[in-house]
Amino acid sequence: MKAYGYLRVSGAGQIDGDGFTRQQEEIERHAKTAGIEIVRYYREEGVRGTTSETDRPAFQEMVSAILKNGVRTIVIEGMDRLAREYRIQESLVIYLASKGITLISARTGEDVTEAMQADPMRKALIQMQGIFSELEKSMLVKKLRAARERVKQKTGKCEGRKSLKEAKPDTWKEIKRLYRKPRLGERRTYKQIAEALNAGGHTTMAGKPFTAGNLQQIIWREQQE
Repeated sequence: MKAYGYLRVSGAGQIDGDGFTRQQEEIERHAKTAGIEIVRYYREEGVRGTTSETDRPAFQEMVSAILKNGVRTIVIEGMDRLAREYRIQESLVIYLASKGITLISARTGEDVTEAMQADPMRKALIQMQGIFSELEKSMLVKKLRAARERVKQKTGKCEGRKSLKEAKPDTWKEIKRLYRKPRLGERRTYKQIAEALNAGGHTTMAGKPFTAGNLQQIIWREQQE
């Protein structure tokens, strides 16, 4: 199992001392015993234990990374390194659990999120947090969609990621030339067009070689504009 390690110190003295080293060693010890691979550490410097998740830059960066990849576990030295105050500890654990993230304390080996969900009342709070998080996300998506539509109505196009024909006009011109059916003979296949583009030094928006599959999607998408 892969996991992230979360380290926190609140004062300058701890930053310069052995705070991070001690925490990391404890996490590594537990990880080795439990068969966990720590793929990255997130260090929270100068953040007090009474601070919520919104004012923890490293914590937020870590959660954002988790939501984008397959890592779903965080290991901490102990609950006091997550937060000093119990109410903040509980708030942060509920926040993580609502996003399907597991929190493990290296000091005790406890799956903190699992233990919290064993309590019916806490489990209800986790579920409520998840519902409100999903609602907030849906509201934001709806607001952004409405904003894009307003811009599109005014300008005819909503600003955003450029299309291939806008970003690479020469490549799009060559695609159209190769895709066009000749007066005599058969139209080139997507594979043949992709090979011709690659031979000519053309690449996709991501800088990768063309394939029959991505070329077909590109042509279809660009023709819808």
